[in-house]
Amino acid sequence: MAKRSLMSKGLSASRPMTGEMGHERALVAFDFDGTLTVKDSFNAFLKWRAGPRRWTRGVLRLTPALLTYVFDRNRGKLKAAAVREFMKGATVAEIEADARAFAQAFAPSLLRPDAVAVWRAWRAKGARIAIVTASPEITVAPFARGLGADVLIGTRLMCSEDGRILGGLDGANCRAKEKVVRLREVFGPDVHLTAAYGDTSGDTEMLAIADEKGYRIFRGKPIT
Repeated sequence: MAKRSLMSKGLSASRPMTGEMGHERALVAFDFDGTLTVKDSFNAFLKWRAGPRRWTRGVLRLTPALLTYVFDRNRGKLKAAAVREFMKGATVAEIEADARAFAQAFAPSLLRPDAVAVWRAWRAKGARIAIVTASPEITVAPFARGLGADVLIGTRLMCSEDGRILGGLDGANCRAKEKVVRLREVFGPDVHLTAAYGDTSGDTEMLAIADEKGYRIFRGKPIT
């Protein structure tokens, strides 16, 4: 069966924002999980979509993959295993609809208010804003649209020609150096960021190409 990339559609603070706009529009990148959100959104989505019983059974079946991760620390392999367990066979339309419902229900309890405030401050200055995340593009896309992101760069999933999730990743997991690789694909080999925000070692390379490096500066928690 032929395969193709699963791409998102319609998407080409605890301290004040300090960057200044020059003659060209600023380009600002935000990590998503743990930076714009208070926790990992992909695991939360999978758990919500599966329901308690299926989630428990699925996690038990993932035990070999979890044990392997302890030794190889390969997040991409673990993520692919989770996609196979909880998403394989679902249609793209089903996952997109579920992602929209999840974002509508949980954005208020997931998004950090201080991070959103900095996002809006950059937006008010006319910056181009990208979300660059290790989570799948398809699950983050509704959040990106709601925030008004100019670009969403995330882990890409594989799907069949008839629009079903195959259970693998299309390319590398979008973290660490892969974030810069993907930014260069979109913005060119000389891409430089006016500011970047992240919270883990998986954001180090992206922060390195930014003038303003916001590492773990967002601490806000939603009021629910």
